[in-house]
Amino acid sequence: MLIEFVNLRREFNEIGTEVSKAIDDVQKSGFFVLGKNVQKFEEEFSSYVGARFGIGVNSCSDALFLSVRALGISNGDEVITVSHTFIPTVDAITRNGAKPVFVDIDPCTFVMDVSQVEAKISSRTKAIIPVHLYGHPVDMNPVIELARKHDLFVIEDAAQAHGSEYLGRKVGSIGDVGCFSFYPSKNLGAYGDGGMITTSDEELANKLKKMRNYGQSTKYFHDFVGINSRLDEIQAAVLRVKLQYLDEWNERRRKTAKLYSEFLTNPSVEKPVEKEYAKHVYHLYVVKHKERDLLQKHLSQKDVQTLIHYPIPVHMQKAYGINEKLAVTENICGKILSLPMDPWLREDEIKTIANAINEFSEK
Repeated sequence: MLIEFVNLRREFNEIGTEVSKAIDDVQKSGFFVLGKNVQKFEEEFSSYVGARFGIGVNSCSDALFLSVRALGISNGDEVITVSHTFIPTVDAITRNGAKPVFVDIDPCTFVMDVSQVEAKISSRTKAIIPVHLYGHPVDMNPVIELARKHDLFVIEDAAQAHGSEYLGRKVGSIGDVGCFSFYPSKNLGAYGDGGMITTSDEELANKLKKMRNYGQSTKYFHDFVGINSRLDEIQAAVLRVKLQYLDEWNERRRKTAKLYSEFLTNPSVEKPVEKEYAKHVYHLYVVKHKERDLLQKHLSQKDVQTLIHYPIPVHMQKAYGINEKLAVTENICGKILSLPMDPWLREDEIKTIANAINEFSEK
């Protein structure tokens, strides 16, 4: 029987009754845009993260784009980030007219190698975007110290890190803003697209709330040019239900990761690590193997779905084509493989996957 990469039907089996009632209540209310569920979810999620304010938007892509714009970053400015990330991290920079400046990643955690950041800071640098990839946080204290030293903004890309912690603080509460995705497969996922910006800056929060709604201060009164990027009322209602389960589901992910690491004994497979400063929430469990493509084919033949996050780094994408050498990023993109991961993966399935990997050897 096929072991799916993510099985959201099992999620519905666990909480479907509650979610269906929440959706039904919204339908009965007849109010679908920027209603009480969006307001309540913004309050509940920002409180969970440890930030003062939450601004619901329609995706993390827009959360990042609006954050860059709200901070006044535009033509001629530079933003330091990583190339090993999903494209919206960099898209948010370039769509605002700024230039992405890349640093390489840590070969163990696959997140930003903070030791390389200061050398990339110039007179045009305006911000740093650390990406808490796969659910593992970036080493944030050095990032914040550099930002203060050089008067830079910090935008946390926490799209894959709901509930992840750095030295006991949840990501999304450490920088100037945090950006989250509620894509269905995320640790906290909607029934469609959705996103959130978190911040403790009241002035910035008010600006972002206007920006996500055409720049309106009140209906039909526009203070500046904005866009339509509102979190739907139905999605907010779904997310309010799921938020109550997030910590429990993250602990299940951590247990699954522990079992994977225990059962995987193939010496040619490199398993993920968790730094001492981190609480990893394992949005993804990513292994490394020098014959990744053969391993993926082998697992497919064993009815195990896998994915690659990500096969081509941003600086090498046709859309960007940046002449940059990032040795670690380019090396690991040919070796990484994401194994099935969700809170409902059973122990027998984990063993089946691990056994299939353990029996694999390069031909």
